[in-house]
Amino acid sequence: MEIREECGVFGIYKKNRNEADSYCAKITYLGLMALQHRGQEACGIAVNNEREIFYHKDVGLVNEVFNDTNISTLTGTMAIGHVRYSTHGSGGKENAQPLVLNYAKGQLALVHNGNIVNYSELRKEYEKTGAIYQTSTDTEIIAHTIARQRLNTASIELAVLAAMKILKGAYSLIILSPNKLIAARDSFGFRPLCYGIKEDGSYVFASETCALDVSNAKFIRDVEPGEIIIIENGKLSSITDLCKTTNGKLCIFEYIYFARPDSTIQGQFVNEARKATGKFLAKLAPVEADVVIGVPDSGVPSAMGYAEESGIKYQEGFGKNRYAGRTFIRPDQLSREAAVRLKLNPLKEYIKDKRVIMVDDSIVRGTTTKIIIKMLRDSGAKEVHVRISSPPFLYPCYYGTDVPNTGQLISYHHNIEEVCDIIGADSLAFLDLDDLKNIAPKLNMGFCDACFTGNYVV
Repeated sequence: MEIREECGVFGIYKKNRNEADSYCAKITYLGLMALQHRGQEACGIAVNNEREIFYHKDVGLVNEVFNDTNISTLTGTMAIGHVRYSTHGSGGKENAQPLVLNYAKGQLALVHNGNIVNYSELRKEYEKTGAIYQTSTDTEIIAHTIARQRLNTASIELAVLAAMKILKGAYSLIILSPNKLIAARDSFGFRPLCYGIKEDGSYVFASETCALDVSNAKFIRDVEPGEIIIIENGKLSSITDLCKTTNGKLCIFEYIYFARPDSTIQGQFVNEARKATGKFLAKLAPVEADVVIGVPDSGVPSAMGYAEESGIKYQEGFGKNRYAGRTFIRPDQLSREAAVRLKLNPLKEYIKDKRVIMVDDSIVRGTTTKIIIKMLRDSGAKEVHVRISSPPFLYPCYYGTDVPNTGQLISYHHNIEEVCDIIGADSLAFLDLDDLKNIAPKLNMGFCDACFTGNYVV
């Protein structure tokens, strides 16, 4: 798998407003740990004690950036947090979130998951009127847009509404103002966002329900596409002016790869959607084999679904080093192979002399898949049949997923037979587009499949 993750956002509004302590920061830390899979480059937490915003952020994993000492200094009654993978802007501490700024109306902090497609246009426009930038991210453009609109509106939430009419693209936002916590989601709902409530009445927002679970918060519902939710003085209200102005377009790759399998997004349990991809593949592309294995982690539920539907034995095929870094941080091919071998190691006793069906979530450039197949053959596999739980990637993504340009997409330049030959498989099949529409039957909105079809909605 070579697709890079998105970002994850988290926020909490404490019910007990009389005590500004590190409780919110600690809960946010737990939430970010649960969302670590969505970004491993940088992370940060900002808190508000209703007078001032304090924050700490840096490059690295959550448990590397935060410790008891720095968390204890983040005292407040509201907090927001972020784990980052850069889909826009370079890495580095300066681009880590939350983004905190001072402007004419006071302080503002925000975290963002998504990608603003009119970023360049807005950046140039604001530069002409004197805007100075501290980062190279589109998140700063969101902040500038909200701050500018706040000068002409009666409240921060109305400024957010006005900004949403200007911003184009994907954004799930959580915003910290001096006395309000605000969550907002673009009118298409590209990126997920939900909220729940803890037993003490504290509200919690997160990219995925798994972060609510670790925070011991009861899921209430998903934030609707186009909705703005405001919490002030312990009371929740919402602005729905932009709701139902478009057909919802949740990124379908949340179910295939991005989200944790124990999350539920827009009514659909992710693990069941992944198993469904395997079942469809077993019907679409059956093959005689001895064992079905999945490439960890997102390929495993799909492999289980394939095995269940085909009647072929499922077997854990790889040991995984969970402390190895993501392969994309080592761009040259020699070190990429070493990185894959460091992360995954075939369980040779289960593979030797077997006809193997290997299920993975996608093929992007083909490099990693080719390495894994060679590893299986070196372990004694007689045959390796590859089944992919998504259609071929043919187009780049502009909404917060790092699907690269067409020059790097193997399926854009080669048909399935050619890709099969390049990666060294005995056979290859991808999930059919028609089946893709049915992997999440409980999904309560539409989905975006532009990376497979080129049908961009913005």
